[in-house]
Order: sequence, then C-alpha cells, then structure tokens
Amino acid sequence: MTAGDGAAEQARLAAERVERLRRELERAERQQRAWAAGAAGEAIVARKLAELEPLGWLALHDVHWPGRPQANLDHVLVGPGGVVVIDAKNWSGEVHLRNGVLYQGIYTRERDTSGALRQAASLAVLLEPPHRHLVQAWLCMVRQPDMRAVTSTGVKIYGVDSLPDAVAALPAILDAAAVKVLYDYLSRLLAGPTSPGILTTASFERVGKQSALPGRGKHAVRRPDRATRVLVGCLGVVVSLFLLLLAVSLAVGVFAGLTHPSPAIPSRPNPAMTHAVPSIRPSSK
Repeated sequence: MTAGDGAAEQARLAAERVERLRRELERAERQQRAWAAGAAGEAIVARKLAELEPLGWLALHDVHWPGRPQANLDHVLVGPGGVVVIDAKNWSGEVHLRNGVLYQGIYTRERDTSGALRQAASLAVLLEPPHRHLVQAWLCMVRQPDMRAVTSTGVKIYGVDSLPDAVAALPAILDAAAVKVLYDYLSRLLAGPTSPGILTTASFERVGKQSALPGRGKHAVRRPDRATRVLVGCLGVVVSLFLLLLAVSLAVGVFAGLTHPSPAIPSRPNPAMTHAVPSIRPSSK
C-alpha cells in the first residue's frame, strides 16, 4: 500500500456518498414540486366549483378515499345531477385523447383514469344499490382549461374553465332535500377522523396471499397458528401414552396367563337342567 492510498479510498467513498445524496435530493425536490403543483391545482379547482353553489351543488374537498386510509379524494360534488368525484391534475405539456386512451405527451395515463374509476367505485359502495348509479368519475385538467373528452372506460375529462358548465349541464335527478341528505351522509363518512373501510376483490387477493403457505401458491391451506400446533402436539402425546399403557397392560396379562394356567374345571350336569327336561321312554306298545 503506497502513500495516500487510504486517503484516496476514503475520498472515493465520500464521492459516492455525495452522488447518492445528490440523487436523493433531486428526487425529493421533484416530489416536492409535484405535491406543490397538485395542491395549487386543487385550490384552483375548488374556487371554480364554488361557482356552482347557487345552482344547488355542495362540495367536499380533500376527504378520505374509502378503503384507502393513506389516500384522499380531491373533490366530491353532490347536487341535482348526482355525485361527481373529481380528481384534479395539474399536468404540464400536451394532454390529449387517442383511441379513447388519455395521454400526456407520448406517455399513457391509463393509470390515472383507472384511479378515477376506483375512486368513484369506492364511494358508490357507500350508497344504497338504487343510488350507486348517481356517482360519476371525472378528471379536471388545470393547465388545459378548455379540454373536453371522454375515455373509452367512461371517465369524463374537463379543463378547469369548462368544468362548471359541464357540471351545470347534468340533468337534474335529485331534489334539494335529497341533495342535503346525501351531502350530510357523505360528509360524516368522508370528512371524519378515520377513513371508512370497504371490502373489495383486491382485499380478498391480499388475504389469500397472506394465508397461503410459502411455495404452495395462493390456494394453499392456511397454516395453523402456534397455539393450535402446541395443543395438537400435547393431545398427540397424551394419546400416545394411553396407547402405550394399554399395550403394556395387555402384554402383562398375556404373560401371566402363560406362566400360571388356570386349573381345569370338570364338567358336571346341571341338576336344574336334569329335572327341567322330562325323560322320554320308549312306548311299551
């Protein structure tokens, strides 16, 4: 090892650490900018939705996503036209629809349209079956203010400027009393301290994966817990001891019979039987 080799190695390790921290910082800065842009976009959409209050529409902002404790719904509108779940997107660049699929530039945004459908579905299951058709899934584009489109999966997409007119144009299916009842009900569930839980097929899949034995596939039988295994083991020991004692007892009995045979008992006629059956003598005729 020559002079300076140790210091050079430490310098190399420090440089790698600096590069790693620089990448983490850049990633954190991108996330911070994305969250800030999202918050700004949601605020703009909220101001636009406030224009609908005179028309009987009531709004909930930044509320729980049912069944997703760590996620939220940007906006939920309740009004004469039903219930509209709106996911605000503050995307830059060109946003367009191609063959019924949403794109941002050259990248597909099917994940976001599917997310809008999941949001609406999670809210719909909180309602009675006759009312679930009232819920719609919308996306609102903040930086594409005049956009109007519908994906092949039925998600409606509106720019922030065209959003109020699109909501106001929905055919009236609820009266003012029903709107108030529905709004209060969703407020209690979505704006409360905890997210309302729901059970979906995704929940079943997670339960199946947790209960499956390693290497046996998702349909494997669930492994018993430790207490059950201990109880079964104890019962097995007791049964084994009982069978062992029974076998020993039988063996001792057989051995005793072989070494001390019982005396023979002579057979004697039974007097009772002798007098019970009358003798039959041959006839003298």
